[in-house]
Amino acid sequence: MEKIIEENKQGTSLVLEQKESNNKKLFIESYGCQMNFSDSEIVASILHNEGYNTTQILEEADLVLVNTCSIRDKAEQTVRKRLEKYNAVKKINPDMKVGVLGCMAERLKSKFLEEEKIVDMVVGPDAYKDLPNLLKEVGEGRDAINVILSKDETYGDIAPVRLNSNGVTAFVSITRGCDNMCTFCVVPFTRGRERSREPQSIMDEIADLWSRGFKEVTLLGQNVDSYLWYGGGLKKDYDKATDMQKATAVDFAQLLDMCAIAFPKMRFRFSTSNPQDMHEEVLHVIAKHHNICNYIHLPVQSGSTRILKEMNRQHTREEYMELVDKIKNIIPDISLSQDIITGFPTETEEDHQDTLSLLNYVRYDFGFMFAYSERPGTLAARKLEDDVPEEVKKRRLQEIVDLQQDIAYQRTARFVGQTVEVLIEKSSKRSDLHWSGRNNQNTVVVFPKENYKVGEFVMVKVNECTTATLIGEAVGYSEMN
Repeated sequence: MEKIIEENKQGTSLVLEQKESNNKKLFIESYGCQMNFSDSEIVASILHNEGYNTTQILEEADLVLVNTCSIRDKAEQTVRKRLEKYNAVKKINPDMKVGVLGCMAERLKSKFLEEEKIVDMVVGPDAYKDLPNLLKEVGEGRDAINVILSKDETYGDIAPVRLNSNGVTAFVSITRGCDNMCTFCVVPFTRGRERSREPQSIMDEIADLWSRGFKEVTLLGQNVDSYLWYGGGLKKDYDKATDMQKATAVDFAQLLDMCAIAFPKMRFRFSTSNPQDMHEEVLHVIAKHHNICNYIHLPVQSGSTRILKEMNRQHTREEYMELVDKIKNIIPDISLSQDIITGFPTETEEDHQDTLSLLNYVRYDFGFMFAYSERPGTLAARKLEDDVPEEVKKRRLQEIVDLQQDIAYQRTARFVGQTVEVLIEKSSKRSDLHWSGRNNQNTVVVFPKENYKVGEFVMVKVNECTTATLIGEAVGYSEMN
């Protein structure tokens, strides 16, 4: 299905090919993690069958939906600003309906209807199939809300449209929810308990993507390494499974191996991993298959064992370092990226130095670094005082960012002089004469277009680099074509 993507500073509005029989218009924006963007594709698919064509023009929409994130306060404030914009438009077009989807909807629930008068509908992450019924409620003049969390909903039976895609890469959700009760995180409360999607539905979705020309899939979940399908529901109930269910269970290493074997000319990535759940079998599967990328996003959050314990992370600093050593031993050319939170309650300068030293030890290629933001409803918000001053948080964050940038440049520079395999994804942002894609380690590569095309795997000789980008020239096609 053809799509148009309109990006702005606030988020991404997503547009589908028009269906002639549809007579209503949907404007949908997404914020936050890739799971939200994936969920928006599911929502668009459901509403496409309910008579809605998507539009990139807010003012002409009959229905406006915003898929929200609650991971940090800044994300929620961004959504509230967008709601102000919707409110201004709704004053001109009072028939327009507005709905809030996702984690922020789940966290605030009915408070959204009470506080935000322009919101007609509140829909949690597990209730998207109920959208047709909720729209009927709204059409009859009633506020509509469904924020019930499910024990088994995975949307495995819905073929998502590829709204946020370049036609080359796509995300395929394999798990929903999370059982890791990190004290800083709202995900277990906004997305529910962890459950895994039936493997055949995953393979079918990938097969459909392959038939439509997609060349790369990222297997997606809050915690992909704990994927476990056994014919039951929640992962926590696996101990109650029958002997037959356990005998035929599929874990993440097996799923990853199945994907790589079934689609040898398709490239695979996955995100996100949790250190406590990453098993050695997954590493050997990555090492075995050329079409599984040598890249792992491995959030650490802090380099201090004391702070990790306060965060309820189920690993110590030393255990994390041992895992990194194992990863590099099994996959020598691996690239790693991190999530780090600085300024967590009670964090001292010694704890901060532990984080800096961990950065120097691991030498991440990329990083996502943030100052701690207290999230209502989390254990940290209930039990711990946010006692690190803002100016200290900002200073520590800047020190972490500066160090990560220095390391990132050194890591990127290692490719200079090498020839790397690149999947062409799009034109370079800076030049229409250059292609942009990523290598096996997830580093962006830019090179002259010549006669190459989007969706092709090419070999690129790297001549120079910046902190996050490789610059080179294509020297031929890859065997992946």
